[in-house]
Amino acid sequence: MQLVRRVVPAMRAAGNLQWGDDYPNAEVFLRDIEMAQLWVATVDGTLAGVIAATTGASPEYAEANCDLDEPAIEVHRLAVDPAFRGGGIAVALLMKAEQVARAKNIAVIRTDTNSENQATQKLFPRLGYEYVGEISLTARPGLRFLCYEKRLQAPA
Repeated sequence: MQLVRRVVPAMRAAGNLQWGDDYPNAEVFLRDIEMAQLWVATVDGTLAGVIAATTGASPEYAEANCDLDEPAIEVHRLAVDPAFRGGGIAVALLMKAEQVARAKNIAVIRTDTNSENQATQKLFPRLGYEYVGEISLTARPGLRFLCYEKRLQAPA
């Protein structure tokens, strides 16, 4: 939660209201841990970033015409401590999500980001994610979220 407390003010300063005082919270992270779907990145023993690589289909992705019947890894709660931005932490975490998908024999990774999050809107396409549409989230009324998918190559 200390990481979230450092990330949220930076998000707000950039006009990104995706996260707030209510989300993500300790209960969400504890559930991720219990389900073995939370991954962290450390630098010299310091928490630098976090990602949840979840299974299951978020119904909101149907708004972006995603096939909810197709198994997918969903990336949620991707965060990098502002002190470590620009160091490749987000890329490493997204590569971990790809490893999780491959280990589960899942060929699709799906994620979303707030329409004001310019950093991820540049990052996702650079890593092979394609924009597939826009979704809304009940928990964040009035905000727009851009949905991305990446299809993984079968191992050679």
